[in-house]
Amino acid sequence: VQLVESGGGLVQAGGSLRLSCAASGLNFANAVIGWFRQVPGKGREGVSCFSNSDGATFTDAPVRGRLTISSDNANDTVYLQMNSLRSEDTAVYSCAAGWGTVGGCFPEEFVYWGQGTQVTVSS
Repeated sequence: VQLVESGGGLVQAGGSLRLSCAASGLNFANAVIGWFRQVPGKGREGVSCFSNSDGATFTDAPVRGRLTISSDNANDTVYLQMNSLRSEDTAVYSCAAGWGTVGGCFPEEFVYWGQGTQVTVSS
């Protein structure tokens, strides 16, 4: 299984980015895909998680309405659309894959991880 993120970069506050997570070697249609972020000295934070099998979605409250997860099953790719970015959104963003249901977005529930992509929001 391989997960490859892309789309990170430097953006001004208020701007937008779209992150992509391309999956291979995975039963994508039955997977749960999550986006997580991490800053130095802190643990991974669940941003948004999505179940391809039943469409269930969880998005963390601080980013709700600004960061939106979506899935393209034809291309085994999950996106994170990031709008109205703030300096506190600066982090390394990683996607992860697992199975089960989406009751939250907890990193310990995921099996496979991408290498991460840096998002830096300048104020």
